[in-house]
Amino acid sequence: MRKLKYFQAINEALGQALDSDPSVYVQGLGANGPTGIFGTTKALVDRFPDRVLDMPSSEAAMTGVALGSTLVGFRPVIVHMRVDFAVLAMDQMVNQVAKWHFMYGGKMTAPMVFRLIIGRGWGQGPQHSQSLQAWFAHIPGFKVVMPTTAYDAKGMMIAAIRDDAPVVIFEHRWLYDIYDHVPEEMYESPLNGAHLLREGNDITLVATSYMALESLRAADILKTVGVSAEVIDLRSLVPLDIETILTSVRKTGALLVADTGTLDFGVTGEIVSQVVERGFASLRRPPRRIGLPFSPSPTSPALAEAFFPRSIHIARSVCELLGVPTDELPDETAPPSGWHDSPDLTFTGPY
Repeated sequence: MRKLKYFQAINEALGQALDSDPSVYVQGLGANGPTGIFGTTKALVDRFPDRVLDMPSSEAAMTGVALGSTLVGFRPVIVHMRVDFAVLAMDQMVNQVAKWHFMYGGKMTAPMVFRLIIGRGWGQGPQHSQSLQAWFAHIPGFKVVMPTTAYDAKGMMIAAIRDDAPVVIFEHRWLYDIYDHVPEEMYESPLNGAHLLREGNDITLVATSYMALESLRAADILKTVGVSAEVIDLRSLVPLDIETILTSVRKTGALLVADTGTLDFGVTGEIVSQVVERGFASLRRPPRRIGLPFSPSPTSPALAEAFFPRSIHIARSVCELLGVPTDELPDETAPPSGWHDSPDLTFTGPY
């Protein structure tokens, strides 16, 4: 099987969707530009000049236009190169798009895809590096997914475009250069299921997006101290595949959840609460959570190192939970070589 990077997989998915379905179009700030939104839309405008469109800085208006276009059969893909920009379109997204199917008694659909890019990097600071997936997961009517691998980046994009429900896709910018085995043909990844990345017996690690990779690295670290960690890539927030998580917790008896967003009122709290409500008898220890502090993201690289959790923080938390000595764990202050506030290049793939 050939290998593609995450951004290439998205680019291929969009190209194949545009080629196979004339009702699909892509719009976003810089979508038709030379860099193509981190490469994900690069060169598509050359093949589809009328359906890969730049968007004026009026996110709310353009979202309303896109919703209107669905009434005459179009399937728009709207790209916000920062999730923070989507905040300007929340009225249209939350009060119109998400409720469209319900307001018309199920007789109308809003087959729209929103690509929202999240994550830290390059001193983006409080207004350009938020992870707001919990906001959108809270709104009935949206499907909300967070592909981690390049395989799912393509498969979920195609599935989302074909779906009649509005789908919100969160892409972490630190994933764009990881690679995976990606088939050339069109295929779909499920929009409603978690993915077991690694089997283990001592604890279940459930993670979203980039934190799934940090959890895999944490599992490698934990192996050195005799802990076998099972790693689950959540993939889909809405609908939430709680059964896969419960099955794992019944085996391991312990749970840690890691998310790219804040701990307060976030994804980790929802997963823990559902596991406690539905699988409390399986837990031999209190669940733990890893996420961001309840504070705006810092701009300084030095502060960012203290703000964003990494694999070592997951590993140390697991050891504390299981009562395993941490003397042999690596120094938590030492990030991978050369990694400060730019993508961690030690993550490659495949995953």
